[in-house]
Order: sequence, then structure tokens, then C-alpha cells
Amino acid sequence: MHKKIFKKYYFIEKFEKSNIDIQSKNTTIIYRNYKNKYNTKELVDLKNYCRKKNLKLLLSNNIKLSIKLDFDGAYIPSFNKDYDHLSYSLKKNFILLGSAHSLKEFRIKERQNVSKIFLSSIFKKNNNYLGINKFKILSSYTGKKIIALGGISRENLKLIKLTKAIGFAGISYFNKKKGP
Repeated sequence: MHKKIFKKYYFIEKFEKSNIDIQSKNTTIIYRNYKNKYNTKELVDLKNYCRKKNLKLLLSNNIKLSIKLDFDGAYIPSFNKDYDHLSYSLKKNFILLGSAHSLKEFRIKERQNVSKIFLSSIFKKNNNYLGINKFKILSSYTGKKIIALGGISRENLKLIKLTKAIGFAGISYFNKKKGP
């Protein structure tokens, strides 16, 4: 039996070369910063650095800016219920991803025409906590590809193989290890 290789999605809030340098080629970087206004110069520098490293780069919650800056795609968070982007002219390989926590949000993301849906939270025990079984049930309600999100660590990564997820996303999983 062959080993299942997951696609990885790394959420970042600021441009740090040291964290990007340690990512594998099958990692997609998603820049999301909901606290501050996007700094266009920083975004262009990040885009150029990711291209140099041969990594895909998506911008969160701003499809128009993602198109303008020629990013590889955009990420639509669960709270974004807009359909404005459907009238935009997208390049052929533009990636559009979205996240959902419920069946209702699944349907919204499907109407937003995303190619893959981040489903959370598979392990992190928060308001959106699903666990493995609910995750599997909810993911069976869509034909879209599913990406696991929430509380993923190296220890529980094997459990994702029990689902139909094609990848996983996170923040702390990808950060540089501190200490020995």
C-alpha cells in the first residue's frame, strides 16, 4: 500500500523568511492578517519570495487584491458570505479555497465556487469542535475536496488518514521548533 501524501496549507500573519524557508514544496502559504490593513509592499515582497521558493501563495479575504497583485489564489474564511468575486475575471489556474464549520456554510462555499473546503475543527476543542466522526459525516455532504483544520499536530496527523481529507492546514504545526 502506498503512503498518502497530504497537501499542506500554512496560515501566516507576517512575512518571516525563516519560517517559509523550512516549508516543503507541497505547502501552500495563506497570508491572513485580520488585525491590520494589508501592506502592499510586504505582500509583493512575500509573493516574490514564495515564487523564488516555488511555493503557492494565497491571500485571505481579499480576492480583488489577490488578483491585482497576481497571487496564486485566495482564501475565503467562513464568515465571508459575499458573492462579488463571481463577477471577477480570474486567471486560469487561480485557486479559490474556503472554510466552513457547518452544513449551511458548506452550501455557501459551494455557491462561492471554491475548489476545496477547509473543515474545522477536527482536533482543537473550541466552539467548532467536530472530532473525527462528525468530521467524516459532515465531509460526506459535499463533492468538494476537504482539508482538515484545527489542532493538527505531528502526533494526531495519522488520524487524518481515517477521513477523506486530501490535506491539512494550520499554524503551529508549521512553525519552527524552538529549543533542542
